[in-house]
Amino acid sequence: MSLYWRIFLLNASVLVIAVLLLFGPVTVSTPVLLGEAVVLVAGLVAMLVANAFLLRLGLAPLQRLTRAMRTADLLRPGRRAAVVGRGEIADLTRTFNTMLDRLEAERAASTARALSAQEEERRRIAQELHDEVGQTLTAVLLQLKHTANHSPDELRTELHQAQETTRAGLDEIRRIARRLRPGVLEELGLHSALRSLASEFSTRGLTVRPHIEAGLPELDDETELVLYRVAQEGLTNTARHAGATQVDLRLRRLPRGGVGLLVKDDGRGIGRSPEGAGLSGMRERALLIGAELTVRDGAAGGTEVQLSTSRGKAMS
Repeated sequence: MSLYWRIFLLNASVLVIAVLLLFGPVTVSTPVLLGEAVVLVAGLVAMLVANAFLLRLGLAPLQRLTRAMRTADLLRPGRRAAVVGRGEIADLTRTFNTMLDRLEAERAASTARALSAQEEERRRIAQELHDEVGQTLTAVLLQLKHTANHSPDELRTELHQAQETTRAGLDEIRRIARRLRPGVLEELGLHSALRSLASEFSTRGLTVRPHIEAGLPELDDETELVLYRVAQEGLTNTARHAGATQVDLRLRRLPRGGVGLLVKDDGRGIGRSPEGAGLSGMRERALLIGAELTVRDGAAGGTEVQLSTSRGKAMS
């Protein structure tokens, strides 16, 4: 039944009942008596209450669809409105679900292209930092060393300080290049890359403890890159915002196949803070490999970032 006829019949049923009552025990005099006025007002109230109840019942599928539209989130795919019965609302619900399917597919494709371009740009910048800026600073460092060896004693101290400053800048350039392009991931694999990441963040009062389970399923390059980037972003957020002293970085096999990544700290927790660009970026990366990302407060405090991938192929 269409929405038009459903509303029409609901209102018509209330009006028919009211007319039948007028032909029955309910009568109206001229002028209207007090008792008759009370009966009419009570009947009107009953009609309005019955009409409101029946309309709410008839429009319930539309309200469910409205809630589904309001809570739809392309970063949390798979949620669909239930199709109930037939008619205009059922057709509208099916159309909305089809639109969500198309939007999620287009979002995944565009995100894959954007992240691929981002990784290429990171690789290019890291290469330029290493080859151009790094070599330039290395040349400056050698020149300062040579100049310091042939300079008067009163200038030698200042030149040594300039050497240390240049060396610190060179180390920082190399660190940035490593974060932009995880060469250890390409050369030594995910296990070594995560351990290197944990060692890199274990500074300035923060201790990162890696726990890498043996015998994990074999993963493709894209999945390994997503796991690495999610771990990197999780540790970056912890170092910048959590006020934590210890972080557990875990990679383990899941009971139904695939792997699970967990970044758990003992900081202040996420609370009701809105999700920033970092968490949105992690969710977009998770969508690329069909993984599920969960960010929540830990049971004992702190923040937990958990990424669960789908089934993987077991290593031989």
